[in-house]
Amino acid sequence: MTVGNMERAALFDAGKKGRGLRAIKDLKSGEVVFAEPSFASVVFDSFSSQVCHSCFRRQANLHRCAQCRFAHYCDRTCQTASWEEHRQECVAIKKIIKAPNENVRLAARVLWRIHKDTGIVSDSQLISVDQLEDHVADLSEEDLKQLKTDVHSFLEYWSYGRKQHSVDYISKIFGIIQCNAFTLSDQRGLQAVGVGLFSNLGLVNHDCSPNCTVILNHGNQSAVSSTLHSQSRIELRALGKISEGEELTVSYVDFLNLSADRKKKLKERFHFECTCEHCSQHIKDDLMSAVAECKPSAEKVKEVTAFSTESLEKIEKSRTQGNYHEVVRLCHECLGKQDNVLADTHLYKLRVLSVASEVLSYLKSFPEAADYAQRMVQGYMKLYHPNNAQLGMAIMRAGVTHWHAGKIEVGHGLICKAYGILMVTHGPNHSITKDLESIRMQTEMELKMFKQNEKAYHTMRDAALMGQPIASSISADDTIKGHIRKK
Repeated sequence: MTVGNMERAALFDAGKKGRGLRAIKDLKSGEVVFAEPSFASVVFDSFSSQVCHSCFRRQANLHRCAQCRFAHYCDRTCQTASWEEHRQECVAIKKIIKAPNENVRLAARVLWRIHKDTGIVSDSQLISVDQLEDHVADLSEEDLKQLKTDVHSFLEYWSYGRKQHSVDYISKIFGIIQCNAFTLSDQRGLQAVGVGLFSNLGLVNHDCSPNCTVILNHGNQSAVSSTLHSQSRIELRALGKISEGEELTVSYVDFLNLSADRKKKLKERFHFECTCEHCSQHIKDDLMSAVAECKPSAEKVKEVTAFSTESLEKIEKSRTQGNYHEVVRLCHECLGKQDNVLADTHLYKLRVLSVASEVLSYLKSFPEAADYAQRMVQGYMKLYHPNNAQLGMAIMRAGVTHWHAGKIEVGHGLICKAYGILMVTHGPNHSITKDLESIRMQTEMELKMFKQNEKAYHTMRDAALMGQPIASSISADDTIKGHIRKK
C-alpha cells in the first residue's frame, strides 16, 4: 500500500475513550491497516553521533553537518533528503552553540512543520497535529516543573524573527509529544534510537491485548538520488482477523506487568483509567505472580520476592556499568534463590532469565545462554499474544543463541517460529525479517548437513569457530546496551 493510504480505517467517536479509529473493511492477519511518515522526528541525545538523523540507521563513520556539527548522516544523499527538515534546526543550534534535549528539538520541528504545512501534510491525515490530546491540565506537580524547564529551553532555542507563540501553546505542543510520541528503532529493530510524532497513529486507542501493532519501516534508502528514497514510516499492522467496524487498538505499555502496574503506568503517563478486559478481569495476573508447584510457604515467597527486587536493581546497575561478569554472578544467585519458589512464568524470574541469556550470549557462553533463553521463551509463550512482536523478537534471539550453541535442531525450529510471527508483525520487507530469512536459510542448510552426517557437521562447525564466531546480524550487544524509551 502507499504511504498515507487510509482506505482501511476511519475516525469515530469511541465514547469515554474519546476519538478512535475503526476498521472500515475486514482485515487479515499481517495486513497493513495504514502507513504514515512522521510529521516530525528526532534522534535521541545519546545517539546523536551514532544514528543517521535522516533514516535512523545506526552505523559507524557517519557524515557530520559542517554547519551545526550536531546532525549526522549516512552520506550526502541522506543529508540532502533531510535538509528541508534540518535547515531551520541547523541555524537554531548554531545560535545557542549546544543542541537542546530531544523533547525541545522535536517541539521545534513540530512547530516549523506546522508553519510550513498548517499542521496538515496530506489528504489522508485525519486531524492536524495540534488537535491531538495534550493533557497538560492533568500533569503532576513534578511533570509541570519539567514542562516549565522545557518551555524555557525552547524559547532560548527558537529562532529569532520567526513567528512567536504563547507559553500556553508551546506547553500544549510539549503535552502532545508526551502523550502521543512514538519511539523509533534502528534498522535492526532492536534498539530505540529516536522519537517521532504521527498524527493518525495518535488517534489509535490503547488495549492491553490489542488487535494491531506498530512497527517502524525504514523504507528504501539505497538509491543514489535522495528523490528516489522511500520514506521512513510507521506501519499499523493487524495481529489477526479484524472485522469491519471493529475498533483498532495498540498497546501503549508492555503487557508483561501485573494489571495494577499497567493501569498505574497508563494513568501516570497517559492520564486515563484502563478498563480493558485484561485489566478488568486481571487476566494472566495469576501466571505472572505464580509460585512453584511445590507450594512454598507465604513467608518464603515474600522473602524471595524481596530478594529478587533487590537483585534486579543490582543487575541493572551492573549492566549499565558494563560489568557483565558481575551481572552473570547476580543472575545465578537470584535464579538459585527463585528455584522451587517462583514459577517460570513469574515476572521476576522471566526478567532475570532475559538478562542472563542476553549477557551470556554477549560473553559467548552460548550453551548456558541457550538454556536460559529456552526457559524464558516457554514463559513468554504462556503470557504474550501468539503474534506479539516482543515475543517474536525474543524467540528470534533464543533461536540464534541455540544456533550459536550448536543446538541446530532447536535453533532452527525457534528461528522458523520467530519468522512466522515477524511476518505478521513486521512484514516481509522489513530489514529484521529479511535478516531472519537469511538466518533461516542458513540454519536450514546446516540442519540438512547435521541430519546427513552429525560428526561431519560438528567438525565443520568447530573449524568455523576456530576462525571466528558464527556471524549474525542479530547481536545480544544491541539489547544489553539498549536505550529504551517506551511509549
